[in-house]
Amino acid sequence: MEVVAGLFHVFLNDSLETTDLIMDTLYQWWQTNQSRLLHIQELVINLDNGPHIQSHRTQFIKRMVMFADLTGFRIRLIYYPPYHSKYNAIEHAWGVLENHWNGTILDTIEKAIDWTKTMTWKGIRPIVTFIKDKYEHGVKVKEKELKPFSERFERSKTLPKWDITIDPQLG
Repeated sequence: MEVVAGLFHVFLNDSLETTDLIMDTLYQWWQTNQSRLLHIQELVINLDNGPHIQSHRTQFIKRMVMFADLTGFRIRLIYYPPYHSKYNAIEHAWGVLENHWNGTILDTIEKAIDWTKTMTWKGIRPIVTFIKDKYEHGVKVKEKELKPFSERFERSKTLPKWDITIDPQLG
């Protein structure tokens, strides 16, 4: 969800939810939208505490640093504390989507995609993308390989678990 631009992206898939799936959707979002975002210097990403995007996950650390370097964005990861989903806009959007489906039997991928495209949230229809790739759980980066990536996670002194900055290395 792009708060400033008023855009709502929904990525669907029929694979396992993993760090790689989440990061691939972020890469795809960037590839689709980079031409209109060239003026952006900092990207703030609000995150829940899902298991695949926690700031201690090795694959997430590696992929997020690589994303910062690719885009040239300074990235701020802002985590909602546990039990604070009521403040997370995407949770509200998912609630609207669930109500929109309203018990409809979504027995095919096409039907789920089509129904998602017809919902509105705050007057906005989502941009729906289906990710076809398949993902495996348990992808980890070895400690030796992780070190240069984890050193790039700058944790807030006051909220080290909830506020992380990654500066890109350009060149």
